[in-house]
Amino acid sequence: MQLSIEKVSKRYRRDVWGLRDFSLEIEPGVLGLLGPNGAGKSTLMTIIATITRPTEGRVLWDGTDIVETPNEIRAVLGYLPQDFGVYPHLNAVEFLDYIAALKGLSARQARERIDELLDLVNLGPEVRYRPVGGYSGGMRQRVGIAQALLNDPQILIVDEPTAGLDPQERVRFRNLLSDLAGERIVILSTHIVSDVEAVATDIALIEGGHLVRHALPEVLLQAVEGKVWEVVVPSDALPALKQRALVSNTARRSDGVHARVVADERPAEGALPEEPTLEDAYLYLIAGDGRR
Repeated sequence: MQLSIEKVSKRYRRDVWGLRDFSLEIEPGVLGLLGPNGAGKSTLMTIIATITRPTEGRVLWDGTDIVETPNEIRAVLGYLPQDFGVYPHLNAVEFLDYIAALKGLSARQARERIDELLDLVNLGPEVRYRPVGGYSGGMRQRVGIAQALLNDPQILIVDEPTAGLDPQERVRFRNLLSDLAGERIVILSTHIVSDVEAVATDIALIEGGHLVRHALPEVLLQAVEGKVWEVVVPSDALPALKQRALVSNTARRSDGVHARVVADERPAEGALPEEPTLEDAYLYLIAGDGRR
């Protein structure tokens, strides 16, 4: 089971490119596709889902070109887009039954699968028969992941799945994604580092439509080993520090502003080394190896 992305580019207008020369090999596990808004993550997701065709390059599913033979991947694909629409007057069971029919499941298969999935995403009998138009954002996302899993997919794509969720719902969703990984490919596209840090087995950093780095989380952390510092400065000195260094976090305390700085060299006298986090690695690599 392998998904190969080979030198894929996508042009929307003459000088507007969503992706440029993007190559990536994806195997079973959770791939965290991490990048800022507008980096090209959603473009890549829609190409893999066969919604959009690449301008250049190709995507292979177990050696088969998905543009030439899209049904090969569609049969094993589950997709939760960033903007997931529902029919507000249908309840969760009715909505999933409709989606199951579109995916070619028999009535018996759909009935068994829907009950199983609603239990999996923690939508019990007390809520599953209520119109989904009255659901919270987190509950709608759970319906969304249930519809993506109806055909027991080998590839599961979720695009910005925790945007707008409260912290409790975000943790629940992360745990669900971890449980779903194993013998399937899960692609988690997001700009929220903590989501990737919690569940990803490997990470692809994307910026400006280009692949910046594809590596295990621990390898990305090694890239900023010895490059993270804590600097204490007066409040009025903070703007100057931000101008000359990459400041990832600040905390105001009685002795001044404690700034977390990512830099190749000690950024100021008295700066103390800190243990790097994945967010530090992300900011450092996306910023261009320490250049703002």
